[in-house]
Amino acid sequence: MLPVNPSSDPAQQRLTQLRNALLSLHKILLDSERARYERDVARISSSGELLNLVLYDPWFAWLHELSELVVLIDETLDAKEPLNGIDAERLIVQARELVAPNENGAGFRKSYFEAMQNDPDAVLAHGKTRKLLSSLG
Repeated sequence: MLPVNPSSDPAQQRLTQLRNALLSLHKILLDSERARYERDVARISSSGELLNLVLYDPWFAWLHELSELVVLIDETLDAKEPLNGIDAERLIVQARELVAPNENGAGFRKSYFEAMQNDPDAVLAHGKTRKLLSSLG
């Protein structure tokens, strides 16, 4: 995880906190999906095999949207141009919309809802992420 630099500007601090929370959520969801995959399909024998599945298998495809948001935040934090509050706010809004599970939705939001029905760790991670999002304004 990227450390929060106390001397950083507020927009950078907010995005770093968001990035870290989303990365933690992603790991929990990935672990949960791995367990389901191993239970329902086949054992995953190596981290290389897991990476290949995460990148190319439809089973894990729903996680790509969350992965892409984390990458976008990383790129924004690493950009040569100074970060502005508008960019930070846009990414925070995008995260809020993404981590809103929806039983009747599609894509990430529907699969996210299903993950929370199957794994208490996903529910706890969701709560932490939503709490952080609320604190970011």
